[in-house]
Amino acid sequence: MSLGNRPPSFGSSVSSMPSRARELAKLVREKEIKAQEILEVSLREIAARDGEINSFNLLLQDQAMEDAKRVDEAVAKGGYKGRLAGVPIAIKDNICTKGILTTCSSKILANWKPPYDATVITKLKEEGAVIVGKTNMDEFAMGSSTETSFFGPTKNPWDTTRVPGGSSGGSAAAVAAGMLPLALGSDTGGSIRQPASLCGVVGIKPTYGLVSRYGLVAFASSLDQIGPFAASVDDAALALEVLAFHDRRDSTSLAGGLYGSQHIKKDISSLRVGIIRNFLPDAAESCRRAVTDAGQFLAGLGAKVEEVDIPELDYGIAAYYIIAPAEASSNLARFDGVRYGLRVDGEDVEEMNIRTRTAGFGLEVKRRIMLGTYALSAGYYDAYYLQAQKVRSLVKEAFNKAYQNYDVLLSPTSPTVAFSLGAKVADPLSMYLSDLYTIPTNLAGHPAISIPFGTGEDNMPVGLQILGPALSEALLIQVAEVLEAG
Repeated sequence: MSLGNRPPSFGSSVSSMPSRARELAKLVREKEIKAQEILEVSLREIAARDGEINSFNLLLQDQAMEDAKRVDEAVAKGGYKGRLAGVPIAIKDNICTKGILTTCSSKILANWKPPYDATVITKLKEEGAVIVGKTNMDEFAMGSSTETSFFGPTKNPWDTTRVPGGSSGGSAAAVAAGMLPLALGSDTGGSIRQPASLCGVVGIKPTYGLVSRYGLVAFASSLDQIGPFAASVDDAALALEVLAFHDRRDSTSLAGGLYGSQHIKKDISSLRVGIIRNFLPDAAESCRRAVTDAGQFLAGLGAKVEEVDIPELDYGIAAYYIIAPAEASSNLARFDGVRYGLRVDGEDVEEMNIRTRTAGFGLEVKRRIMLGTYALSAGYYDAYYLQAQKVRSLVKEAFNKAYQNYDVLLSPTSPTVAFSLGAKVADPLSMYLSDLYTIPTNLAGHPAISIPFGTGEDNMPVGLQILGPALSEALLIQVAEVLEAG
């Protein structure tokens, strides 16, 4: 389905440069193009656009060029098989990179350099990817607009007066602006899918445990998951193939059932599709239309398409904003002025700790720490946190029941197209509702993918969300490819 006037694809300033990661890697392996040439194009695109968009917190030109040279040298020796050979990729700034700043877009970590690489970084390097830089994000991944960053907001490449979504807004915007073909983000309540929707790119939130979280700075450990952004479904699938494997260093890493393109695909004519009806009334007209159009298209191919009410999903956002802040209050306790990052001295340890956290954390992070600490406190644990976990179980059960009748579910990714910068900063509840349709998937631990599907108000992109049960990534990607091609 046509997106209308979208931002340029990667390499658009060079007519002979392919824009897709899979094709670029193939050409590098076949010695048709050098990784260094691809990197030079990426750096040129970043120089041309990022001053306006602010996608990156840190660029790694010198190191990236050394990495590209190593790929070219390996190819020259013959037989190099890296699946991402020479492909430039950006990394969300909450994923650890050894000896390289990893700030979570927070003042409290503004000068922190991890002593190790996250597992996903190791995998990318093994497959020949070239890491270009670390991308901007909402502070500690807490936000839906990339406006809570200590380094200032990222802007939407379609319209720089609007937000790119969040919390992975820098990664989504970098891909949407054609700076590079791939980027990594993290998704705790929609932080890959929502910015993918608002920026008109593809974003995948994998099954919980499919991609290692080792080296991901934790926000809410039972919800966080790393996943890819790409300009096409096939490129996002390629990135997921690289990232999906068992990691013994992550106790929640799945031991089997990993996604791969070799998986048997389902005949679309036998597909059972459910449209989540109770997600439609609160969505903008353009977002509702995307879902109904997608359903009609799949029905035209023979799929059985029905509307279905899953009322339990409406309670997901309330449960999430108890569970996620509670886990955040625990995870962020480590940033105390002693072990990591910023330290503001005081007369004693308690005062030093208070001063450090007061100066180091932004308003949204402080708000969520206080919410979570309150929910976990004596006398309120049963009334709030335990109750929220019961709702979480109901959400998962409701999904499982729905998947007995449907192979996939469809919904809007976001209730609206990208909104104006500053429009929701003073209204946290309105901001939280941006993730109304994405949060239930995180609570259940299931996968979902957002794909661009038309344009809406003011010619801004609209995202379609395709949801499935645990480890259904292969099917979700197949359906997404069918809709993308249509």
